[in-house]
Amino acid sequence: MSSLWRKQWRVCPTAPQQLLDCLPELHPLAVQVLYNRHLERPEEITAFLKGELVSDNPFLLADMNRAVMLIRQAVTDRAPIAVYGDYDVDGITATAIMVQTLRSLGADARPYIPDRFEEGYGLNADAIQALAKEGVRLMITVDCGIRSPNEVAVARSCGMQVVVTDHHHISGPLPEAEAAINPKRQDSKYPFRDLAGSGVAYKLAQALLRVNSKTPLRTTVSELSEAELLDLVALGTVADMVPLLGENHVLVRQGLEQLNAARRPGMAALMQTSGAKPGGLTPSTIGYTLGPRLNAAGRMGDSMVAFDLLMAQDFSTALDLAQKLEQINDQRREDTLKIQEDARKSLGVELDRIGEADAESKETASEPVQAGGPPLLFAASQDFHVGIIGLVAGRLAEEFYRPAVVVQIDEPFSKGSARSIPEFHITQALDAVADLLVRYGGHEAAAGFTVRTEYLDTLRERLMALAKEQLIGVNLAPSLEADAEVPLEQLSYDLYHELETLTPFGYKNPMPLFIARRVHVLRAVAVGSDGRHLKLSVVGEDGVVWDAIAFRQGDWFGRLPPLVDLAYHLQQNEWNGKVNLQLNVEDIHPVN
Repeated sequence: MSSLWRKQWRVCPTAPQQLLDCLPELHPLAVQVLYNRHLERPEEITAFLKGELVSDNPFLLADMNRAVMLIRQAVTDRAPIAVYGDYDVDGITATAIMVQTLRSLGADARPYIPDRFEEGYGLNADAIQALAKEGVRLMITVDCGIRSPNEVAVARSCGMQVVVTDHHHISGPLPEAEAAINPKRQDSKYPFRDLAGSGVAYKLAQALLRVNSKTPLRTTVSELSEAELLDLVALGTVADMVPLLGENHVLVRQGLEQLNAARRPGMAALMQTSGAKPGGLTPSTIGYTLGPRLNAAGRMGDSMVAFDLLMAQDFSTALDLAQKLEQINDQRREDTLKIQEDARKSLGVELDRIGEADAESKETASEPVQAGGPPLLFAASQDFHVGIIGLVAGRLAEEFYRPAVVVQIDEPFSKGSARSIPEFHITQALDAVADLLVRYGGHEAAAGFTVRTEYLDTLRERLMALAKEQLIGVNLAPSLEADAEVPLEQLSYDLYHELETLTPFGYKNPMPLFIARRVHVLRAVAVGSDGRHLKLSVVGEDGVVWDAIAFRQGDWFGRLPPLVDLAYHLQQNEWNGKVNLQLNVEDIHPVN
C-alpha cells in the first residue's frame, strides 16, 4: 500500500462561543484545540495551560497507606525486597524508579525483570519461587500483577508479602495481595485514572518519600527528591502510549525538563550514542529515538542492559552500556525487516484483497470505498522472533488498517502480540477468548498473550469472528481528525507560539492538525532516499508562498493537480541557521 491510500478527514465540532468568550486572552484556535481534547470548561483549560493538578496526593489511591507501612517495615527489618517489573520501557523505568527510591531509604532492593523468551509477560511462578529461596520476603510488582491472581497466590504461599502496582485494565477479581495499587480500581479515589506503570510506581515512590521526609527511617542513606525521578516517569509514560492529558501532561512536561538537563549519566550517554541533543528533547525523541533503544534490550533478550544504563552512577559505565544498546538496536532493526517481510508473505492472499480496495480508492475522488479483505490479520510462524512480533503487528496494523496479531509458535505454548485500530478494542477481544489463553494483558490498542499451541487455530477463528461481528459495515480506511479548517492566510508566528503552550504533544494530545482548502501548488519535488518524501511550495489566497514537507508521500510526485486540499501541522523549521515556519503535510486530497 502507498501514501495514495485515501484517508478520511473528520473536522472536530466547533467550540461553543460561550467558551471562547470566557477566554478572550487566548487565540480562538488554541481554545478550539483544547476543546477537542475534551477540556470543555474555562477552569480546565486554565489548569492545563498552567500545569495545575486537581490533586497529586498519592494516598488517594486505594491501598497506598497499607503499601507504605509494609515497605517501611521491611526496610527497617532489613528484609530483602524484590521489585518485579516488565521488559518494556514502561516496566524498566518503573523498576528503576522503585529500586532507586528503596535504596535511598536503605532497603535491600533487588530488581527482577523477566526474560521475554523464557518467562514471558507478567509474573512467573518459577521466578517467584526462586526469589523466595533467595530470602525475599516482600515483592513489589511494577507495571504488572493486577491480572496475575494465581502467581500472587504462589508468592504468598512461599511466605512473601506482595504489593502490586499496575495500571493495566482490570478483569476479574483483584489478586489477594497485601496491597493492590491501580488507579483503574473502582474504589480508587485518585482523580486521574490513566497513569502509566511508571506513573503508578512514581506515586508509590512519592508516598514513601513524603512520609520519610516527615518521619525518616534510621536506615535512610540519601535524600532523594521526587523531581529526580521525573525523567524516568516521562520516558515510561511517553513510550507506553498513555494519554498525554491531565496528570500525564504535567509529569511529562516536568520530566522533559529533567531529561533535557541530562543529569542522569545513563540518559546523557544514551543521548550521545543515539544523536539526540540535550535541550531539544520532545515526546517524539522518546518515541522514535530513546524508547526504541531501551526497548531493544528486552526484545533481543537482556532487559537488564537498559535497567543498568538507567541506574549507572558514572558516565564511563553508562557509555559502555549505551554503546551495547546501540548494537542491540541495530540487530533489532535488521530482524524486524526480515520478520515483517515473512509475515507479509504468509498473509499474501489476504493482503492482496486489501490492496485491491486500496487501488480502487486511489482511482476515485469521492470518499474511500468500503475496504475489502479480512477484518483482522493473523500471522503465526515458528520462525518469528518473539521479541519482534509486537513491532511487526504494529506495522501491519498501520499499513493495512486492520487489527493485527502476530504469533511465535512454540511447544507447548505460543506467544503473541496484537496491535489494533480505534474501532476494535483488542484487550476486550482477548477478554472474550480468555478461556483459550494462559495469560494476557494490554490496552485498547496493544496487547500480548500466551496461548497453548493446540488452541492456536481456535484462537484465530474466534478472534476473526469477533472482528467480523464488530467491524461489519465499518469503512476500514485510515482517518484523520482535524482540529479545524484554517486557511493559510490565517497562519502566523503568534498562532504558532500560542499553540506551543499546549506542549508536550503526544497520544490523545496530538500536534494540532488543520485543513486548508483549494491550495495552489507551485512546485512539488521528490526528496529523500528513493524519493520517499515530497517537498512543496504552496500559496494561499493572500499570495504568500509557504514551504511544505510531506513525509512518506513521495508517491504523489508527478500526480498532483494545480489545486489540492491539505491536512497539515504548523511547525518551525531550522536549516542552515535560518528559522522559518513551514507546513508539515499529513495528507493530500487532489481537487479535481
